[in-house]
Parts: sequence; structure tokens; C-alpha cells
Amino acid sequence: MVKRRISNNRGYAIFLLPGLVGLALIIILPFLMTIAASFTKWNGVNPPVWIGLANYQRAIGDVKFWAAFRNNLLMIIAVTIIPMILGLLLSTFLFDYFARKYGPKLTNFFKAALYMPQILPVVIAGVIWRWILNPDFGSLNAMLKATGLGFLAQNWLGNSNTALPSVMVIMIWFQIGYPLVIFMAALQRADPELLEAAEMDGASWLQKFYYITIHQIQPEIFVVALTTTVFALKLFGQIYVLTRGGPGSATIVPSYYTYQAIFEQANIGYGSAIATVMTVIIMLLTFAFIRMQVKQNFSSEGA
Repeated sequence: MVKRRISNNRGYAIFLLPGLVGLALIIILPFLMTIAASFTKWNGVNPPVWIGLANYQRAIGDVKFWAAFRNNLLMIIAVTIIPMILGLLLSTFLFDYFARKYGPKLTNFFKAALYMPQILPVVIAGVIWRWILNPDFGSLNAMLKATGLGFLAQNWLGNSNTALPSVMVIMIWFQIGYPLVIFMAALQRADPELLEAAEMDGASWLQKFYYITIHQIQPEIFVVALTTTVFALKLFGQIYVLTRGGPGSATIVPSYYTYQAIFEQANIGYGSAIATVMTVIIMLLTFAFIRMQVKQNFSSEGA
């Protein structure tokens, strides 16, 4: 029976061929070429010179390289952790309370408004935020001065002390709509009978949220955590538009450092080494997230 099923499914293998060819040409082959380039000294014009692990040894002692990864860890807080917490709380509030009191139309309006930053082009959103945070004519400093808080006015993106926190706040604004929409969709399949039974037993809203709601939408939480973490690790567009990694290396991240090494310094070997390290980290994190989800699913089924 199993052999017959395998032989019957062989005819469908040809439909996987275009996707496999695309995967090989767009992802696997460039990744292998990047790994090969990371062992060379190459400016993109002259023939590459094999230097072994020299680029990786340089990265280990490179202060800017470690600053980039430190900033990336902080970006995970702004791109993954805070938006997930806020998205979970807002989605539960909109689903449990707001939709019942004001109806689906107004709820969908707020959901769309919070999701809007996700569909805005990065360049447009970045330029708008640069205007808002401009030290001379920006609306944020103007509002602070108009309300008697002028002493708080800053060169938000030009000061090394405020640049990274400012970018993190902007990234929270960018990201909050994504987990909100995913979690609201997940709440649609949550079993209302469990919530009703818990309410009849005297459970508070917080108890229902923690013990029932979060447990029921765990698969979506894992998906959001994985996708947003990967997005944070390869963050580039917002940094390029807002700060170009500055001032100094205050907002530098590995993706933008790779761009600087390859396109600004013509050091393709070193840029490829940074990109390879970043790719390996993303692959390991993805494997860890998937393993955690599989374990969670098995433990839930066993229970």
C-alpha cells in the first residue's frame, strides 16, 4: 500500500521542479558563492585572492562588527518582543471588548490603521520620520517647545545617545500591526466555551488571558516570534533611510555593515564573511524555534 502510494505521488514531483530550480538559483547558489567569497580578499574587479579564515579572524577583533550585533539584539526587543506583547494585548482587547461594544466595522478600522505602517514603503515612512525628528523644523521638537518641554528637544537621530532608542521606537511603530493582525485571526478559532466556562467559575480577565487565550494561540505566537526575529536580524531598509548606521556606529547593524563593506569599501570578502555569520545565526535560530514548536505540539498532544 505504501509503495503504491509513493509510486502514485511520483507524478507530482515534476510540479516541484520549478520551485526547486528557483530555490537553487536564488538562494542556495548565491549562499555558496558568498561562503566561497568570505575566504578571499576581493574588491570585485581584480581576481580574488584566497586568504582562508583571515576575514573571520578580523571580524572577531572588529569593534564595529560586535557593535552591529549588539545593536541587532536590541532591535529584536523593538521588532519582536515589544510588538508581540502590545499586539497580543491589543488584539485581545479589540476582540474581547471593543468588537462586542462597538461592532466589527470600527474594530476593523482600528486594525487597519495599526497595520498601515506594514504596507507603507520603507523609504516614504523613513523620510516622514526624519521630518518628524528633524532638530530644526521637526514636529516633535516643535511640540515639546510649545508645551514648555523645550529642554527635552534633541537631535534625535544625530545624537549617539538618542539615535538607537529613536530607531527602536520607530521600529515598534512599524511592527505592531503585524502581530496584531495575526493574533486577531488566531483568536477567531479560540474555543469560546472554555472562556465562558472559566468566566462562570469566577476567573478574571487576566486569568482567562494567561491560562486559556495564550495557550490556544501558541502556534501563531511561535510563527510571529520566528518571522519577526529573522526580520530583525536582517534589518536594512529602515537603518539605511533613517541613520545610515550613524552617528558613528550607534545604529549600525550587520546587514548595513555588510553593505558598507561590499559597496562602500569594495571589500567583498569581508562583507561576505559578515553575511555568512549572519545567515548561520538566522538558520540556527530558525531551527531552534521550529524544534521548540514541535516539542510544544508533542507535549500538548500527549497531555
